[in-house]
Formats: sequence, structure tokens, C-alpha cells
Amino acid sequence: MTVFHGSVCEVRCPDLSRSKRYIDFGPGFYVTDIQRQAERWARRKAARFGGKAIVSTYSLNEDWLGYRVKTFPEASKEWLDFVCDCRNGLTPYLSYDIISGKVANDRVFQAIDMYRRGIWDENRTLQEIIYYEDSSQIAINNAEAISALLTFTGSYEVNND
Repeated sequence: MTVFHGSVCEVRCPDLSRSKRYIDFGPGFYVTDIQRQAERWARRKAARFGGKAIVSTYSLNEDWLGYRVKTFPEASKEWLDFVCDCRNGLTPYLSYDIISGKVANDRVFQAIDMYRRGIWDENRTLQEIIYYEDSSQIAINNAEAISALLTFTGSYEVNND
């Protein structure tokens, strides 16, 4: 499978020490199979940090046998609670090498924040999320899995408009 990573530089060798902790699936190297999503990530990072918007491309071996994998096929209470726990500094991600599912982008995160604060219940939050643009992310949080499963295939610059 071809996957993409948006950044401000080419990433030939992903380095887990550079990952952030309080994000959807915890620290890891994040890729997506949706090219335009990676391009948006790259533009956003370039706007925030300066520099060029670069998308790195990879071949991802989908033979995940032997790895601890958690897949969220859709936004669900389990996904919602997992994302909230990770964003609150808890560590459910430690049980997995690879985690895949929807992205809690800014619009989705607003709905999640309403849920976290107890303003909306699970059903209202999930209904709001259904209307947001489809998204996909795979977090690989094990250096051995990155080396074994991810092969850099190239990169390109994205216009910042």
C-alpha cells in the first residue's frame, strides 16, 4: 500500500524521538493512505513552522502478523475514548505497535472536546463526527515495525496555497 507523510522536510528515516505525545494515537510516526490529507498536513506544518510543505511517500507492507495492531474502522465510542485518553496524556497506545483509524482533526477535536467536558454525550458526538470529511491515519509507534514495514519511495513539494 502507498502511504504519505506531510511535513516541512523529506523524511527518509522516521525517528520516533521526534514524535509528539498528546496526539490521537499517542507518539508514533503517522502516515495516511489519503494523499490530499498528507498534503494538507504538510501545508499546515509549513504555515506553522515555516519552510516548504513536503510530502514523503512510502510503501507500507500490510503483513502485520506478529505485531500488536489496533484498528478503528470507524468513529465509535471506543475510538473516541482512545483518542481522548491519548490527548489527555494516558498511554493506551503502549499496548500496540500499529494503530489505525480516523483523524481527530481540529473540527473533529471540537466535537471530542465537547464530549470530554461532558457537554455532549457519546451519541451526539459521534453524529457530529460523521458529517466531517473522511480521514485516515496509521500510527506506527515501534521502531522495529517502521524498519520492517515502511520503505521510503520518494518525496515532493506541495504548493502552500
